[in-house]
Amino acid sequence: MIFASVPSPLSIQRLREYLLEWFVKHERHHAHATGRFLLLAWIGFLGMPAYYTIWTYWFPQEFESLTLRLAGAALCLPALAPGRLLRGRFVDAYLFVAVTYVLPFQFIFMYLMNHGSAVWSQSLLIALIVLFHFRTRWALAACASGTVLACVLFALVGDPAFLLSHTVLEQLPIYAFTIVAVSVAKAGRGALAREKLAGMAYALASVSHELRTPLVSVEANVRGIARRIAPPARASEADWQAMGEAMARIQYEVRHMTHMIDLFLLSASAVEQQLEATEVLSMREVVDSVMRRYPFAAQSQRDAVSVDIRTDFRFAGKHELSVVILLNLLRNALKALHRAGKGRIRIVVDGRPERPRLLVIDTGCGIAARQLPLIFQRFYSYPPSSGAGIGLALCKDIIDAWQASIRCVSRELGYTIFVLEFPRVAAAPDPH
Repeated sequence: MIFASVPSPLSIQRLREYLLEWFVKHERHHAHATGRFLLLAWIGFLGMPAYYTIWTYWFPQEFESLTLRLAGAALCLPALAPGRLLRGRFVDAYLFVAVTYVLPFQFIFMYLMNHGSAVWSQSLLIALIVLFHFRTRWALAACASGTVLACVLFALVGDPAFLLSHTVLEQLPIYAFTIVAVSVAKAGRGALAREKLAGMAYALASVSHELRTPLVSVEANVRGIARRIAPPARASEADWQAMGEAMARIQYEVRHMTHMIDLFLLSASAVEQQLEATEVLSMREVVDSVMRRYPFAAQSQRDAVSVDIRTDFRFAGKHELSVVILLNLLRNALKALHRAGKGRIRIVVDGRPERPRLLVIDTGCGIAARQLPLIFQRFYSYPPSSGAGIGLALCKDIIDAWQASIRCVSRELGYTIFVLEFPRVAAAPDPH
């Protein structure tokens, strides 16, 4: 069994803080399953030898295997090693093999070799609960693979007749119920999150529509006043100039708010859209579109943003959703510059790597190490008053649906880099 004894709340808090900072240091901000496995890997790496000792010397069981334990710990080791071992095209295969071995295969095989003892029947139940906190289809595939391998190995080295014994068969309904219950509970949490998102999107759209009408009216009246008003005889040139500047500022603020409403409506509609890719797009064109559409507050704000097209590339996605992603990242970067009172923003399009990428780099306030692993969580925002916490979570949902990836590297008070990597799409054939 891979679970060690429970430490004190204080030590848990310290361990959690250390792990979060360690994850940031080694840039392990990848898919949800990857982050979950990193925590499991720590437990497995430490728990394998610990529970070998417990079940061999303290509470001896019928069967234990140091070889199986060491193999499990070795499979966990790459996730804990420094550097970039959990990057690249083989990461998904590694995760599947490691989780399949550590959870269903080892627990089922040990359960069978110990002839369904109480210790191993309960341990297997816990392993299934942990396993099905991963994506359901992925967990089912791992469970099926691990079960088959464990049964085959047991048939070769143990008593094959035990596979169909009453001891084994009476546990199957319990394990099946556990799998269904965990999956349903997980689906229920997802449904609640979707309902909350839909409610926020509806409220955002309603407020935006309500704001649009008075803003249009204000802008129309400002234009009318500016056309009709005549300089009074007693007003100085400076007074008239100040009045004209005030009218211009009102018009600018109205236009800015109108553009922001368009951005809010676009984000709200994206929440309820089908996210799957249906178009092949040029990243240069998407960036150009965002730079045209973004409601910069002033020319100085626009001047703080530079675009570096190293090599354009094409990717599978949806145009409006790609605009939502980049608008959100640009908006967050501008907020970081505002909070820091300094900095610049670079948007880099680089189609040369094996996986073409888009970089959004700002030298604003940065993100604290303890907050960095949480930024893609739905409804999480930092500072708490900075928003509803759906922007980056929505970006990640869209990116995941396109089989791409998004991660963030940051140093507090220094910089923030969002790295978006896309599967390469073959260039369209030349019609000539």
